[in-house]
Amino acid sequence: MSTSTSEPTTETAADTELPVHEVNLSDVAAGKVRSLLEQEGRTDLRLRVAVQPGGCSGLIYQLYFDERVLDGDAVRDFDGVEVIVDRMSVPYLAGASIDFEDTISKQGFTIDNPNAGGSCACGDSFH
Repeated sequence: MSTSTSEPTTETAADTELPVHEVNLSDVAAGKVRSLLEQEGRTDLRLRVAVQPGGCSGLIYQLYFDERVLDGDAVRDFDGVEVIVDRMSVPYLAGASIDFEDTISKQGFTIDNPNAGGSCACGDSFH
């Protein structure tokens, strides 16, 4: 009985404070984020992923480091790398995967989003 009493309290407190999103971060991308944060000497930053109006197809992705956790943010931890998504972006990014490519033709973070109905030629915008 004592284990069932303490478990829900811990889980409920964590779930109530920070909702969880469905964005996945690959191990390669998590390693790159960790490396960038180490280079900056900042352990207080998180990777924020957002969808904003703009671009030629209507919506654009934003990835940046943020020290803030805002009201309604959803968060997931990937081996010490926290990924934060704002409340408005959560439905647009459900099931999306973030990876990092480092090839001769491209270097950078990529987002594979099953919710994108289409994208522009440059690949930076979707609808």
